[in-house]
Amino acid sequence: MDKEEKKALAVKIEEKLAKEFENVSDYIFNHPELGGEETESAEFLVNLMKEEGFNVIFPYGSEKTAFRAEKGHGEGPKVAVLAEYDALPGFGPDGAPAHACGHNWISAVAAGTAVVIGRMAEEINGTIVMIGTPAEETYGGKITMLEEGLFDDIDIVIEAHLEERTDIMAPALAMDSLRFTFSGKAAHAAQYPHEGINALDAVRLTFAGIDAMRQQVASDIRIHGIVTDGGQAVNIIPERAECEFYVRGKKRAYVNTITRRVVNCAKGAELMTGAKLEISRPDPSFDDIVTIPVLGELAAENMKRNGFDQVYRSWEASPGSTDIGNVSNYVPTLYAEIALDDGLLFKVHNTEALKYANSEQAYKKMHQMIKSFAAMAIDIFENPETVEKAKKQLEEQKM
Repeated sequence: MDKEEKKALAVKIEEKLAKEFENVSDYIFNHPELGGEETESAEFLVNLMKEEGFNVIFPYGSEKTAFRAEKGHGEGPKVAVLAEYDALPGFGPDGAPAHACGHNWISAVAAGTAVVIGRMAEEINGTIVMIGTPAEETYGGKITMLEEGLFDDIDIVIEAHLEERTDIMAPALAMDSLRFTFSGKAAHAAQYPHEGINALDAVRLTFAGIDAMRQQVASDIRIHGIVTDGGQAVNIIPERAECEFYVRGKKRAYVNTITRRVVNCAKGAELMTGAKLEISRPDPSFDDIVTIPVLGELAAENMKRNGFDQVYRSWEASPGSTDIGNVSNYVPTLYAEIALDDGLLFKVHNTEALKYANSEQAYKKMHQMIKSFAAMAIDIFENPETVEKAKKQLEEQKM
């Protein structure tokens, strides 16, 4: 069976199992769980992969809702398709979690791709791996998994996400999280203000310093913060105050530089007020996405043959941050953002997203992506030199 025949077989398998893949999306959409707590979703996906004859590790590493399922033949490349299945808080009834970011769709694409390739495992030289990655919306489970070496044997990573525009080399910003806690000295604000050390002043001066530096940073830098503790009563000099910031930018190296400057603003406020500063990082640091041209070419070719009219490659936008950026700095990665048809806009973290995340329109794009990713995996299995090209491009892009 040649490569084109294998791709045709993948399409037939996908179309035969189309309803089952829609059921994956539907189940996870209707069982929303927060990051790190995705027990039902993970178990559902794990059971599906076991039924399909995959070798499954669950839990995978220290993350209790992470898993790995693989199936293959021969000594060829290992291609991993990633699933995310955590929901967002507050978008459901009475503040319950809901899938306003479409992670149910991501899981269905990942499971569908794995199942299709798994069913034709004897026809390929390689291994398809589905990796369940928890808590993308919060602490970034992929980061912990990377630190534990759980991607060490993977050659290529692929993942797709619903978005407002189809882009096969989608950007994401590197991000650092900072918490500044200032400890001062309480005093009566009217009778003995001179005896107090105002921790809130230190917070205010930190904001002032950061605002002053904004003009002297590159245009891609985003610095946004909130006051999380501003004191207890108006007539008491605040002895404790706290603020948190995110620092984002296109490249990790430059974000590191800006983060140091933001920290210096807080240190300056400490010197000016006498309040003692404590610095912590409440959330993990996310890296920017490293795009791999050879994988982009494969994705574009296979998406066009499976019904995508227009495929963009890296558009100018104001992206967010995601833990797949960290993966992309370690393993050659194709991260695709996929738009709905008919002018429908899928905007993540928006109540409108709930209308489309598990809709017929989303199913259409899901089926197209499963076929496209399966074909892309076949290309990699048939041409293992693609892996070496991708790894070389990764190193070049990181320079």
